[in-house]
Amino acid sequence: MSRLFETAQLGTLDLPNRLVMAPMTRNRADADGVPQAIMATYYAQRASAGLIIAEAATPNAVGQTYPNITAMHTEAHVAGWRQVTDAVHAAGGRMFLQLQHGGRVGHPDTSGLTPVAPSPVPLPDTIFTPSGHQPAAVPREMTVDEIHSTVADFAAAARRAVDAGFAGVEVHAANGYLLHQFLAKGTNHRTDAYGGPVANRIRFVVEVVEAVAAAIGPERVGVRIAPGLTVNGIDEGDTEDIYPALVEALADAGGGLAYLHVVFADPDQAVFQKIRKDWPGTLIANPVLGWGGPLPADGGRAAGERLLSAGADLISLGRSFLANPDLVERMRIGAPLNPVREKGLMYTGGEAGYTDYPVLDEAQVPVLSAP
Repeated sequence: MSRLFETAQLGTLDLPNRLVMAPMTRNRADADGVPQAIMATYYAQRASAGLIIAEAATPNAVGQTYPNITAMHTEAHVAGWRQVTDAVHAAGGRMFLQLQHGGRVGHPDTSGLTPVAPSPVPLPDTIFTPSGHQPAAVPREMTVDEIHSTVADFAAAARRAVDAGFAGVEVHAANGYLLHQFLAKGTNHRTDAYGGPVANRIRFVVEVVEAVAAAIGPERVGVRIAPGLTVNGIDEGDTEDIYPALVEALADAGGGLAYLHVVFADPDQAVFQKIRKDWPGTLIANPVLGWGGPLPADGGRAAGERLLSAGADLISLGRSFLANPDLVERMRIGAPLNPVREKGLMYTGGEAGYTDYPVLDEAQVPVLSAP
């Protein structure tokens, strides 16, 4: 049997398999970031995953990226997410919530606020807003007091997540959002304690993680990183120096975190090999499957097995789970996978391309005629 289907331990959680549903923003919350009932259906359909990491939720209002993304900074957000976790638990699943601050990836027309960032360096692309794509706004450089208050906001959001029924949270330090912006030379031009040398640029991430771990316990906290990823205009500049320092600091933060989650992990790359060597705990690896192109026919099973052989403990998959509520069973028996229907359905709201993917007993499985 493939190791993908073996049981695993994550903190106090017993996982029935090593397949993790990766966090994927789907824009099905209301305008205030409150999860809607359709989201409970969507996640409960996918409860057979070893672990679900729910989509990014912002820890404060200025951290909002796009319209109709989720949040976790009011009691209404707690109540909305509670209906989701209740549904997943009833279906036998386990959930973490990803916490994400957009930083410069935001717009006043969406949040009503000027985005903030480590430095006033705008996103080099247009950004989607309630009125369509617009030029990115120049973000306001965060003061030290604002950095400290944002750290506190992450900790408060983590406490709310636990109140909402999540087993833990994932701190999003990847994909070009605020924490990643502090790590990267291209977006962090500060000359104070949060900019310049690597030790300073990792400081904000470490402080956030330490505060979240202190708030809910380190065994409930994961961190997502993306070494070398250039999405959202990120230019790290010194990837080979950032991540050894960051991984070492995170290994010491809070006394034993639940996991480290590496995005677009490549078992042949030195940076992944070093992270595996240096990280003492559970490592979740997200394989490179070609975002924007079709998924491999196996949905990433072979890539996941390679990463397990290279030292990963758990494998996260995104679009494969999006299109296949019963992905674990399909992979286990080698059944065909549903294709992803991306065009016009990923971020538009409603059931289409969200909760209407068929499960195996409804799927049309090709029947081979006898020779």
